[in-house]
Amino acid sequence: MEQIPETVPGHGFDGRAFDEHRLDGRARARLGTRAAETARRLAGQDIAAVALTWVDVSGITRTKTVPVERLEHAAAWGVGMSPVFDVFLLDDSITSGRHIGGPSGDLRLHPVLERLRPMAALPGWAHAPALRYAQDGTVHPLDARALLRRETERLADGGWSVRAAFEIEWAVSKGDGDEFVAACHGPAYGMARVTELAGYLRDLLSALKDTGVTVAQLHPEYAAGQYEVSVLAEDPLGAADTAVLVRETIRAVSMEHGLAATFSPKVEADSVGNGAHVHLSLWRPEVSNSLKTPTNAMAGGDGPCGMTSAGEAFAAGILRHLPALLAVGAPSVASYLRLVPSHWAGAFACWGLENREAALRFVTGPDGERADAANLEVKCLDGAANPYLALAALLAAGRDGIGTELRLPEPVGTDPAELTADERAARGITPLPASLAESVAAFEADDLMRDALGEAVVDTVSAVRRGEIALFDGASPEQIAAATRWRH
Repeated sequence: MEQIPETVPGHGFDGRAFDEHRLDGRARARLGTRAAETARRLAGQDIAAVALTWVDVSGITRTKTVPVERLEHAAAWGVGMSPVFDVFLLDDSITSGRHIGGPSGDLRLHPVLERLRPMAALPGWAHAPALRYAQDGTVHPLDARALLRRETERLADGGWSVRAAFEIEWAVSKGDGDEFVAACHGPAYGMARVTELAGYLRDLLSALKDTGVTVAQLHPEYAAGQYEVSVLAEDPLGAADTAVLVRETIRAVSMEHGLAATFSPKVEADSVGNGAHVHLSLWRPEVSNSLKTPTNAMAGGDGPCGMTSAGEAFAAGILRHLPALLAVGAPSVASYLRLVPSHWAGAFACWGLENREAALRFVTGPDGERADAANLEVKCLDGAANPYLALAALLAAGRDGIGTELRLPEPVGTDPAELTADERAARGITPLPASLAESVAAFEADDLMRDALGEAVVDTVSAVRRGEIALFDGASPEQIAAATRWRH
């Protein structure tokens, strides 16, 4: 998807305190004027309504919608929404934290007009990610999109930018009700699975293209009924917006074909789950470059696998903070049914060149394209993650690595599970948390996460995670998978 700069006052952040970005009268007027122009264009395309979405702490996309003729007012003054959604559990029950909880209070959802897109899969509808503000015009401290914006600006303060993209995995069911019945049964990665659902996949590709999403590839995955789509990398905010848009397009096209799509990290207890791997590359303007184009810090250096020192430090920072990152990247009880050794899920805190069992897989790309293609794939994230919150935490970890000039350990070229415990200990390879409770403890103990995301975020994320741990206390893997299956 084409990168579109966010230039409207009140919708950008410079890496400093959120309360410096209050929506004032001038900003509201400009937003309203721009929205009025957008609404006229949408009406000419037979768009009737705009879905304003945000992703909650449990990774569920929530929405309020407005008719096109109300878009101008929504952009200037927002649409009311309770802050209690930040403490919704995945079953829509409600917990509370020290900062959020109860029926009182109101937030205002403001559409990000630069990212508004008509949805080809939902004729008559457009989608816009929303930013959440308090009634006084200040940014809500739990707005994950604003957190991600702040982290991109903090990196920019040091002269860095990041390109990112999510791989979206999903499974398609033809069953009725809550049961999962795989919609195709050909061999894993087999052409037979494309043939079985060729019309469905064709319509999906067409809908994504017509919505403005550039698909890099689509293929069958390992589990029955499972597919994966990859899109082109873009700025982190765009990558998270696109991840939401792609998922909702998949959901809509699936329903049109009489199918149901699930992005759950564990669709069936005895099968592999859905990941949401994220690819990251670190870039810096190069003044000595005659074309004045950015250069990729993941290639062309003297470090491991050709990384520059900054690229290595960025990767090392993410590796260091992976246990804490799982609280936002593998955020459900079901996530730990997926995150097991020898399943290509990345269950060990290590990195390796093209190693699909390492939590961090380094991808160089082919000779001749490495300057553009080299990137880091984080494999331990899954489909229950809020993409904005997960990316914000990843960027903060990478920024910490750059700031402290971290170095990577030796790469791992095999499945870590095949090594003995002594061999892993000698190489500094540790298992990632094996439960949500373990990742929450690591998250709360990580000072960087607290500093980068804020006390309100750490407290609320932890409260929601503990609520879901209690929700599934004593449940079997089959019960956990069934209860989670259609929530994401």
